[in-house]
Amino acid sequence: MPDHTRPPDKRVTIYDVALEAAVSPSTVSRAFSRPSRVNSETAERIRQVAERLGYRTNPLARALTTARTHMIALVIADITNPVYAEIVRGAQETAIGDGYTTVLIDAQESDRVERAAIERTMSTVDGIVLASSRMSDSAIRMFAKQRPVVVLNRAIADVPCVVTDNPRGTRRAAEHLGELGHDHITYVAGPEASWPNGIRWRSLLEAGMELEIKVRQIGPYSPTIEGGERAAEELSARPATAVLAFNDQMAIGLIRGLTRRGVDVPGDVSIVGFDNILAADLVTPGLTTVAAPFYAAGSAAARHLLTMIEGAPGHTGRPMVLPVRLVVRHSTAARNLSPGRVRPPWVRQRPATQPAAPLP
Repeated sequence: MPDHTRPPDKRVTIYDVALEAAVSPSTVSRAFSRPSRVNSETAERIRQVAERLGYRTNPLARALTTARTHMIALVIADITNPVYAEIVRGAQETAIGDGYTTVLIDAQESDRVERAAIERTMSTVDGIVLASSRMSDSAIRMFAKQRPVVVLNRAIADVPCVVTDNPRGTRRAAEHLGELGHDHITYVAGPEASWPNGIRWRSLLEAGMELEIKVRQIGPYSPTIEGGERAAEELSARPATAVLAFNDQMAIGLIRGLTRRGVDVPGDVSIVGFDNILAADLVTPGLTTVAAPFYAAGSAAARHLLTMIEGAPGHTGRPMVLPVRLVVRHSTAARNLSPGRVRPPWVRQRPATQPAAPLP
């Protein structure tokens, strides 16, 4: 039926596209579900006709015959954390390139919310990318038995994983602070359920022993700017000259909280973060941080998931490890001590108490 005679309220079907493009309905179906099995010129003609007629594929209806919805789920820990923007972009652009739609799930830093959302979504997606999952290993393995699963920012035996080189990043941060003369480093911890948090603390312990730098941990705190500001309160009671924060948001919160207390960064305390989010270059002073390739991580996780959906076995040996680098800005500086004596940390920058005005 020519499109100019079609009633405006009638839904366009696959048969209308087939008639207009002069092909069979099965060819139209393959052009959308398996384009590699259709001649490129024919597939392009079908897409043009479909667009002109206003035809839209229904992934759920298509799944009834193909057992595929061409949708994947991407689960992130906190949608307000800017780290996930690049992960989402990398995963989504890779999925789009293969004709897949990405369903985004915000777990709100809760393993219960994460698990419930996956259970509701499981039947409508072909596979799942878990970014910084807060669930237990056993729960993740259970889901991996039902759908292809790739885990990002966490290593689990028997499940394909993509991680950044946290040990190397932590080591570079410790070396940088040691080169500046700092012999004590305080680690401001993030969520206890976070796999990178545990890896970074253990890596800092190892680096401290090798570099002869003393380390300690405070926290855990929420991985947010507000969490960093709360950590500044504890740090004020237990001063340090060098701090490694779980992530950039906490590091920025530390800078804000310490500055309000009259502490100079980096004059009194050097601060290093993790992630290299956009704000790390905008805050004053600019934040020294360990940069990770989050776009590449999201893309690699999605690519591996799509190959598993097509029938390839998942790589369950060693995780795929992506490199990191230290970006040095102005939040770190040489340890500032008066020659020949050790002054009490931060005393110089604390605001002086103003004398009371005399009564009239």
